[in-house]
Amino acid sequence: MRTVAGVFRSREAARKTAAELLRSGFARERVTVLFPGASEDQVHSMPVSETEQPGMGSTISGVLGAALGAAGGFELGIGATALIPGVGPVLAAGIAGAALLGAGGLIAGVKMGGAAEEMSTPGLPEDEIFFYEDALRQGRSVVVLLANGEDEARRGRHVLAGLGAESIDAAREAWWIGLRDAEAEHYRALGRNFEQDQAVYRAGFEAALRHECQGKSVDEAADCLKWWHPDTWDSEPFRHGFERGRHYLEVHLHSFV
Repeated sequence: MRTVAGVFRSREAARKTAAELLRSGFARERVTVLFPGASEDQVHSMPVSETEQPGMGSTISGVLGAALGAAGGFELGIGATALIPGVGPVLAAGIAGAALLGAGGLIAGVKMGGAAEEMSTPGLPEDEIFFYEDALRQGRSVVVLLANGEDEARRGRHVLAGLGAESIDAAREAWWIGLRDAEAEHYRALGRNFEQDQAVYRAGFEAALRHECQGKSVDEAADCLKWWHPDTWDSEPFRHGFERGRHYLEVHLHSFV
């Protein structure tokens, strides 16, 4: 299963794109839309689930369940609402909404029944979760498609691009470009060569944003970092980037609390 996602500046554009994916032949249970800013009433009216992914207890405040019916005129079936620290209320419309995001941490895992239960998906790529959250934090909506193989993924990307979606890769790159000058200035002030070390420094910075690394030092997250970055995790550029990523995350999340 391949995850294809697009970021949209408006809810309406996201709804239209999800509807177009359905018209293009993609199964309903493979399409999910994430809407930012679900109302407090929506959040608190949802049944609370104690089912959480290991280590996610502090990530999710409350959540899950209930049939949504129609989301703003776009019927997708099951819906789930989560109150995410640093992001706020988020509504996932789609049968696979909760299951899809469970592994990454945006919404805690839960058995949804029917087709969603039968879908064996690892969830969104862990190193992309922050960027989905960041898009929602900025008031954007996200459409996620679970494609069955590369051919379906290519067809899904074509639909998303044709309706004005920004890819997660593009959003990620634009995010780093916005930070790069300040990070370069900070790193040079330490007497180091940013141009030479940027790739490793950025890898450390982004590693600090992964849910399983949040709030940890490099040494505390060493087991995971050794797996993802075996050749660089203990280098000075990576460690400097990781510490700056921790600082960025702390400031960034607190500004949205």
